[in-house]
Amino acid sequence: MGRPDPKTVKRHLDAIEAEMKRAGLWQGEPLPEDAYQFRQAFAMDTMAFSQWLQFVFVPRVRQILETGEAFPTSSMVGAQAVREFDTVPEAGELTRLLSEFDALFR
Repeated sequence: MGRPDPKTVKRHLDAIEAEMKRAGLWQGEPLPEDAYQFRQAFAMDTMAFSQWLQFVFVPRVRQILETGEAFPTSSMVGAQAVREFDTVPEAGELTRLLSEFDALFR
């Protein structure tokens, strides 16, 4: 597949952010600087997955949209959400939205 449509990506990203806020998974306080010194995928060694979504994923996708950089060739945030949020009922819609985001890159 070619490059996903930026407008479609933005709509999905806006929906993901709104759903995180609705589900109470968006935090008001910033993370300490050392949280950004992660070495593992999804920053699993320094922050919760919802924090990674808020402080790494959402800003990075917005940066790509603003600068016109090439998107990654694939996305696995939905797959990770299934693992991370399997016992968090309020994250069901967020998991669905993240899986739809992944589908943009197939």
